[in-house]
Amino acid sequence: MKRYPNYKDSGVEWLGEIPEHWQVMPAFSVFKEQCLRNKNLVEKNLLSLSYGRIIKKDFESNYGLLPESFETYQIVNPGNIILRLTDLQNDKKSLRVGIVKEKGIITSAYLCLNTQHIYAQYAYKLLHNYDILKVFYNMGSGIRQNMNFKDLKRLPILVPPPEEQKAIAHFLDHKLEQIEQYIRNKQRLIELLNEQKTAIINRAVTKGINPNVPMKHSGIEWLGEIPAHWETKRVKYITNILRGKFTHRPRNDPRMYDGKYPFIQTGDVASAKKYVTEYHQTLNEEGFAVSKQFPKGTLVMTIAANVGDMAILDFEACFPDSIVGFIPKEFMNLDYLYNLFLAMRQELFRITPMNTQLNLNVDRIGTLWAVVPPIQEQVDILQFIDNESKKIDKAIAQIEKEIELIQEYRTTLISDAVTGKIDVRGFDNGSNSKNSPKPPELATM
Repeated sequence: MKRYPNYKDSGVEWLGEIPEHWQVMPAFSVFKEQCLRNKNLVEKNLLSLSYGRIIKKDFESNYGLLPESFETYQIVNPGNIILRLTDLQNDKKSLRVGIVKEKGIITSAYLCLNTQHIYAQYAYKLLHNYDILKVFYNMGSGIRQNMNFKDLKRLPILVPPPEEQKAIAHFLDHKLEQIEQYIRNKQRLIELLNEQKTAIINRAVTKGINPNVPMKHSGIEWLGEIPAHWETKRVKYITNILRGKFTHRPRNDPRMYDGKYPFIQTGDVASAKKYVTEYHQTLNEEGFAVSKQFPKGTLVMTIAANVGDMAILDFEACFPDSIVGFIPKEFMNLDYLYNLFLAMRQELFRITPMNTQLNLNVDRIGTLWAVVPPIQEQVDILQFIDNESKKIDKAIAQIEKEIELIQEYRTTLISDAVTGKIDVRGFDNGSNSKNSPKPPELATM
């Protein structure tokens, strides 16, 4: 894109040069703090700032808050800009700026800005850029972790002429929608590749890899036909099942922790890919006495809340009773068992009681039927899965790199547009076309 013909020094080090005809104004000249309390619960459209977007939440099922609590919330209107300027010292990853698209209420812990003499969509994108540049984290001093409008009011704001503000906002609306659609398409492609990978694994561990082998009906609904020379056994006969243990209550009693014994919880299993390679808690001797240690190489599965998450333990560790360990018999390969259990996840969900918190009984797991190929065939199947998975993983890695690059481009594009590094005047987004997205008019000048 072309640049403006003439530039000047903005007088702000982190802004650098700006177009000659642009102004730099303090925030208080273009923003006004707005705080309209939700007295008598007149408004019930509950909103929240999440990852830089204002999203709707369910008022009735917002557990932990009584309806009376929402009287302390503030009413916000379309075009208001919301900033979350709390806990600045400890949280430097979250996006802290959003723009309101519908009337509702949001926590009064957030700063609500009303625009004056500046186009709301442009102002939002400018502050979004400041957020990406971590400008807010450099404001204030010492251990202060929260900011209010008084701290923000002298923040330098770039103010182009009104028509240019609209041109910049509309240009970015159009371009960002294209980028978001590109990312959605790429993410969907990753989902399809992962589904393909899962299908390959499921078929390999339940049907084998020889298309010409004689088949027989297993007599088990979820398995269907299997190679004629394979066996079927219940899970309790192909593995030793170890139930986790932690009998002390309350579980978070600090007297039990900070020792030499790694302690793994369901979240550690859920966040692992295939192997649990790290831990965040340890038990001392007192905690170890009321728990149970699993050996390295144990296949572990969560059986409460997030049922069916699996991983292989890369070190000795203790577990609570919300996790079960499996040590395969001598005729079962550990990696094959891992892949077989992945293929059995729907069966695990089927036998899980559907109550307020999902919990899977160990005895139920033990009675499930599994398929058992000869040990050498298990190894051959694993080699096939590994070869096929590498091809798919390589394709996924390439797509993820493309997404990363387009996200970097998006950040650069926003920054260049709102700071005048590119001149978007005269940009034609095909607004007369029926297929062109119409940018929302959230506020007037």
